[in-house]
Amino acid sequence: MTPQELAEACANAMWIDDSASQNLGMSLDYVAPGAASLSMTITDQMTNGHGMCHGGYIFTLADSAFAFACNTYNQRVVAQHCAVTYLSPVETGARLQAHAREVSRRGRSGIYDVRVTDGSGAVIAEFRGHSRVIKGTHLTEE
Repeated sequence: MTPQELAEACANAMWIDDSASQNLGMSLDYVAPGAASLSMTITDQMTNGHGMCHGGYIFTLADSAFAFACNTYNQRVVAQHCAVTYLSPVETGARLQAHAREVSRRGRSGIYDVRVTDGSGAVIAEFRGHSRVIKGTHLTEE
C-alpha cells in the first residue's frame, strides 16, 4: 500500500465511526499523509447569543481536521493539547474549511497546524494541535 492509499484507508476507517463530525454535517474533502481538509456549513443551531457561529463549532471543525491528519499512518493518535485563535466572526450559512498539516512528528508526539477559512478564503481561525500515539491501529496487518 502506498502512503497515500494508507492515509485514505485510515481516514475511511475513522470516518465510519465518527458520529460527531458526521452529525455536524462535516465532509472529509481531502486526506494525505500528515494532512487533511474538512468542511462544514454553519447552521442556525450553531449560533451564539451574538447571532454568529459559536467558537466551539469552529474549534470542533479544526479538531476533526487535526484528527484525520495525524491518524494517516495506521497508528491510533489522540489530541494531547490544542489551542485556537479566532480571527473573524462567522455568519450563518458560511461554508468553512479546515486545512490541517503536519509540522512535526517524532516518536509518539506530533504537532499539527490547522487553518480555518471561509468560502472567500478569509482566515477565520488558526489552530495548533499536539498529538500523542496510543495503542492500536486502524487497519489490520495483512
